Amino acid sequence: MIHLKHEPPEPKAYCDLRKVAGMSTKSLAAARKGLPNALFTVALYSEQQLISLGRVIGDGGTALQVVDIVVHPKYQGRGYGKLIMREVMHYIGRIAEAGTYVSLMADYPADELYRQFAFDYTEPHSAGMFKKY
Repeated sequence: MIHLKHEPPEPKAYCDLRKVAGMSTKSLAAARKGLPNALFTVALYSEQQLISLGRVIGDGGTALQVVDIVVHPKYQGRGYGKLIMREVMHYIGRIAEAGTYVSLMADYPADELYRQFAFDYTEPHSAGMFKKY
């Protein structure tokens, strides 16, 4: 049975899901520090196993960032990514103010999912950049 929760997952489950899905790894220390500080979290579970996740981080007014949109490979292709994004966008729609900048970094081909939710490419006006520790 699949069930949805609006609370941060256990840090180890979060790290494990990112790894199995081929996303960049995060340390347990980083997960313990960061997960409780998200503005919004939505997680899907199959029984007790974390199978999908999405979070919103930011200042809650001027800038929001959609992060950690992930679905366990075993559960991909079942609409769970869209379900997570619908929950994320519903939250953003409730709190966004005029001028709130909502951003995300899209791995390919996930950009196709985000386009369905009216996200657009920043190129050629700007470029996504990052620094990893």
